[in-house]
Amino acid sequence: MAASQRPSLAVEERAERGSRAARRLRRAGLVPGILYGGGDGEAISFQVGSRALRQALQEGSAVLDVEIDGQKSRPVIVKDQQLHPVRPELLHIDLLQVRLDEKIQSTVAVELEGADDAPGVKEGGVLEHVTRELNIEALPTDIPERIVADVSGMEVAATMHLSELTSPQGVELLDDLEETIIATITVPSEVAEEPEVEEETELVGDEAEAAEAGAEGDEGQAGGEDS
Repeated sequence: MAASQRPSLAVEERAERGSRAARRLRRAGLVPGILYGGGDGEAISFQVGSRALRQALQEGSAVLDVEIDGQKSRPVIVKDQQLHPVRPELLHIDLLQVRLDEKIQSTVAVELEGADDAPGVKEGGVLEHVTRELNIEALPTDIPERIVADVSGMEVAATMHLSELTSPQGVELLDDLEETIIATITVPSEVAEEPEVEEETELVGDEAEAAEAGAEGDEGQAGGEDS
């Protein structure tokens, strides 16, 4: 992606650190963050408007151009995000400055598509999304927003391995191709078959009636002998 097409983000360096300062920033509509990998090797603490940050992240680009206090922009990727456990709120973000001509290792989300069309699902099977994130290596500009796995052809009891996915151009998959399971379709566990229980109950009932009838007959015979 060309620089003109990458999302840009203006941030401000911050001097205050610690949880108390971070809470004050969040109340003011700001998100605290740290930029790693700068030219001098030191991490830079910054603050950015939550709305501007959210808009930049929603554009789906792996690389952002970040300007700190109006200085020359630098390409970065998201290293880590801390989300609120309940609300859809970003509490903290870590960015990593990168060189666009050097490959880096990163992670990318895996999404499933075509689940409703899968024969195994139509037959009552349960689709399980096993691996939701993959380790990759690529140039920063080649890192995809996500990798899509088409499960529309999966049958009941089928297993999709990483080897069945097509890697995006310029992206090397680092996980084991044969051992990494992307998705499975399993047969739902069967509930105890009630008809058999009912038949067994009926059979016991019939046996009980026969036993009672036999007992009455024996009593009758016994009575006749006594008389």
